[in-house]
Amino acid sequence: MHPQGGCSFARHGTYKRVKPPGTKIPRWYCPESHCTFSLLADCFAARLSGTLCEIEMVVVEVEQARSLEAAADPLRPDIELPGAIRWTRRRVKAVHACLTILLGLLPELFVGCLPTLTAFSQRLRVDFTLPALREIVAVHLGSLPPPLGFKPPPCSGGEPKRPLQQQTGPDPPPLLR
Repeated sequence: MHPQGGCSFARHGTYKRVKPPGTKIPRWYCPESHCTFSLLADCFAARLSGTLCEIEMVVVEVEQARSLEAAADPLRPDIELPGAIRWTRRRVKAVHACLTILLGLLPELFVGCLPTLTAFSQRLRVDFTLPALREIVAVHLGSLPPPLGFKPPPCSGGEPKRPLQQQTGPDPPPLLR
């Protein structure tokens, strides 16, 4: 926030993550900018509960399943199918959006790859792709969307405002752009 210096960045406590249980994330505060910052460990997904590896396992399961619904039901047996589909779709859409951006950001590395974790994993020859990608694109994490990057949600402009809390019931219709 202050490339010229003069920030009085200070510790601002911690917050608990739901998953894994007992995890605490340290927070820092910049009084000049009136902003707080989290020091999220590399293994955790941004703006989704759990680790990058857990998110990746969900997305790979969907990529290998015959349908999103077929994958969602066993992934979240603790909730009803519509909720399981929303939970699964949110992870898949977020990861595939990141992969699409990386195809353009690093064309020499991912030329000919589809925007799927399976394809990226084969190209990188790694067991878990998202943690490896976070290392590869470390300098771009501030501008990449979650769960891989840390770009905050838009506060105004370009995108239509949507409530942070989802409504109960079936999925809303997609936004028309």
